[in-house]
Amino acid sequence: MTTTNEGAIRTGADQRPDARHDARLDWFRDARFGMFIHWGLYAIPAGAWRGQEIAGIGEWIMLRARIPVAEYERLADGFNPVRFDAEAWASLAAQAGAKYLVITAKHHDGFSMFDSQVTEYSIVKATPFKRDPMQELAAACQRHGVKFCFYYSQTQDWHHPGGDGNDWDYDEAKKDFDGYVQNYVKPQVRELLTNYGPIGLIWFDTPKRMTTDQSRELVDLVHSIQPVCLVNGRIGNGLGDYAESRDNVIPDEQLHSDWEVPATINDTWGYKASDLNWKSPAQLVRKLVDCASKGGNYLLNVGPTAEGVIPSPSIERMHAVGEWLRANGESVYGTRPGPIQGLDWGRTTQRGATTFLHVFEWPTDGQLKIPGIVKSARLLAGGTTLPIRREGDGSVIDARNVTPDVIDTVIVLD
Repeated sequence: MTTTNEGAIRTGADQRPDARHDARLDWFRDARFGMFIHWGLYAIPAGAWRGQEIAGIGEWIMLRARIPVAEYERLADGFNPVRFDAEAWASLAAQAGAKYLVITAKHHDGFSMFDSQVTEYSIVKATPFKRDPMQELAAACQRHGVKFCFYYSQTQDWHHPGGDGNDWDYDEAKKDFDGYVQNYVKPQVRELLTNYGPIGLIWFDTPKRMTTDQSRELVDLVHSIQPVCLVNGRIGNGLGDYAESRDNVIPDEQLHSDWEVPATINDTWGYKASDLNWKSPAQLVRKLVDCASKGGNYLLNVGPTAEGVIPSPSIERMHAVGEWLRANGESVYGTRPGPIQGLDWGRTTQRGATTFLHVFEWPTDGQLKIPGIVKSARLLAGGTTLPIRREGDGSVIDARNVTPDVIDTVIVLD
């Protein structure tokens, strides 16, 4: 992941011009919610190195602490996630209402979390675990009806001498980055798209020094192996099937492209023991709805421990989002941006002729003032019809007798 949250989505740069009409993205447009998993060797130090807390996000500890490759490699000797349960992880995604799951096959630390024939530096060959969790998770996701997807760091690789980012072990000026892309990245991407069944999308990251030709060749490689597999905008150089925002940054207004926000439940992606700054279920649901109301997806991350356990606060929050979606999912899944934008107390989504009004902040007088003419209004939960009156050029919904949902009350406007 990137290390800052500043800036917003690059609307025109990260989605090819014809992608808006590409039926391959229909499932992505309808999904609206996905679960991200950042898991790797960095879960062992969990944010601390040699007894010292290291600033920043957990999965960047190798760079932040400038850990030598030979020293970081030894973490693999103790990586034995015996409590990993692919069924539980896929089940959590399904219960949370996530329609797709993206997991780190290789992050910037360069460790392959899958059975790769390209390197010995993998969870199967270099750890006592000796299993391929990606194979197990792919099968579990298929059983639960969740699209299986991979994250792959194509540019930054602090372990490989040709990869970008490690200037404490390697001379940046002497790196053969193109050789790294051709002889390491491409073969591994091919493995991921050949050995694990249908893949919904490949989630690339931090393009940095990628040239246009390198980005295009990777996109073409993905599509040549699995034509319907999507590529996100962080492949770089204006390519990709859909746009990616900066981490945790939701655009201020509706966008006319397909896009996604990668987001954290706390402040880190990879497991960091000291990060207990958990977002509330209300915050998470509202961020999801905010994205949907502007035509985007919300990709919410969990960071498992080195034992393979997703922290209980993450599980609790994912279950809470799922509970809300089970009652109100009709107003999120398969929707497009609503006709009323810019409300400071709520959002709108739309499916066909039906508009869903999401009320985050309930008015003290129970009167909801809506711009434009509303013909009918009813609660999505329970179906109670609400009185409406005209007021100038707008409408007022009389909701004084409604007990609002503390997270988001959904009203159907027909």
